[in-house]
Amino acid sequence: MDRIEMITDDGNCSAEVKMLFEGVASMLGRVPNSYRVLGRVPLVAKLLLPFNAAIQREGAGSILSCKIKEMVVIKTSHINSCNY
Repeated sequence: MDRIEMITDDGNCSAEVKMLFEGVASMLGRVPNSYRVLGRVPLVAKLLLPFNAAIQREGAGSILSCKIKEMVVIKTSHINSCNY
């Protein structure tokens, strides 16, 4: 059960949140559930977006490839019995 309800794409969100989701999808390729929760505080989400995009891509001072980063995400989810 969710503790904080996520914002969906059903059109009932504000214009600011719609623009945020468009930016998130543009930078990350999709709108992750974390941003559907962060959309409740758009200012915080806007501040985190460039940081998250830089971390997920190769470069930006990281020595890990995108493939390794994704493997870490999947393994961590598996260890924590997270179905998402």
